[in-house]
Amino acid sequence: MTDSDRPGPRGLSDAELLDLVQRQTLKYFWDFAHPVSGLARERSNQAYRYDYRDTVTSGGSGFGVMALLAGAERGFLPRAEVLERIRGMVAFLGKAETHHGVFPHFLHGGTGATIPFSPKDDGGDIVETSFLMMGLLCARQYFAGPAEKEAGLREAIDRLWDAVEWDWHTQGGRDVLYWHWSPRHGWEMNHAITGWNECLITYVMAAASPSHPIPPAAYHSGWTNGRTFRNERTYYDLELPLGPPHGGPLFFSHYSFLGLDPRGLRDRYADYWAQNLAHTRINRAHCITNPNGYEGYGPNCWGLTACDGDAGYGAFSPDNDRGVIAPTAALSAMPYTPEESMATLRHFYEDLGGEIWGRHGFVDAFNRTQRWVADSNLAIDQGPIVVMIENHRSGLLWDLFMSCEEVRAGLCRLGFESPRLTASEA
Repeated sequence: MTDSDRPGPRGLSDAELLDLVQRQTLKYFWDFAHPVSGLARERSNQAYRYDYRDTVTSGGSGFGVMALLAGAERGFLPRAEVLERIRGMVAFLGKAETHHGVFPHFLHGGTGATIPFSPKDDGGDIVETSFLMMGLLCARQYFAGPAEKEAGLREAIDRLWDAVEWDWHTQGGRDVLYWHWSPRHGWEMNHAITGWNECLITYVMAAASPSHPIPPAAYHSGWTNGRTFRNERTYYDLELPLGPPHGGPLFFSHYSFLGLDPRGLRDRYADYWAQNLAHTRINRAHCITNPNGYEGYGPNCWGLTACDGDAGYGAFSPDNDRGVIAPTAALSAMPYTPEESMATLRHFYEDLGGEIWGRHGFVDAFNRTQRWVADSNLAIDQGPIVVMIENHRSGLLWDLFMSCEEVRAGLCRLGFESPRLTASEA
């Protein structure tokens, strides 16, 4: 940690502290982006077989695009330079390896070749592609001016968007989406995408596609057919409409909702604001109750989600609690629990900052019981911090994504209601 990366003085106002955290976290996507493609590196450290320096993430890059837009809008980054960065990213993606228009989980940041995520996951990843496309559509809406570069960017994004064969991932017309397809292994992974988890956005994007849409039956018969879709039980006096016991990791209420505005969003299955609020409050209540007696847990130190841990990466939750707190969990919940998340942010920065604050903002995770602090940042954790803080402050990314005509049409096809939908659309 350099002197410039050390926490500053206490006593910043809420707005000043939010500015600081957004600015510092943006460095992951601005300063640490891959030098050739401009895409987001998957992580900041060497932890697995792949070379972290050249491994970029499709979904994390979508989150990164959204973070860059927030940075441009706040004046943290020059708007013209953000435009150039995203133009370069989109040009690179236009030449990168895809599989029926679907991007792999990992790409080589210099060549655009697929980097296998696992032995049979060496082709298209429709979930990661949905995260990427969510970010690119936000960029399309943000750079809406008549200038040639902005118009060219919109056209290039539309080409990528139109090329994604969402319907290919139904295995020939089955009423469900499948996560992976490989040119070498076909459908061998056979991972049907059923809820409740982070993949609501995948079905929304697939229904919204202007070129390769899926039928509503895939959503109503496939997505909602998961064994952990319906919950309707009570935890800590809070009723949870959907999801596994105690809600699962908090990224379920973050990833899809970086662009998809949950305020007033409902369908026949749930009110999604109520769902995400209950999920967040249950996660926090578990950490306050702290049934396992982990050090550091409390009203201002909570948040269990997928992240690096002292024993390796894991999807941490109340039912898989190992004492690992991820800053992204509480900070990305800022729209749902603004007072609680702000108090936690202040604790992380003012009280723990000497241990967990660095050049890209907060580290990925820490475990005070084990005296462990991650030496890593991950794109999929840093991006939601910037984006969800911005949605709390201004609603920027919600405004951009929900302004997409195709998205609104897709929501209507699936039977959603939202204040964002006009009477004629609904």
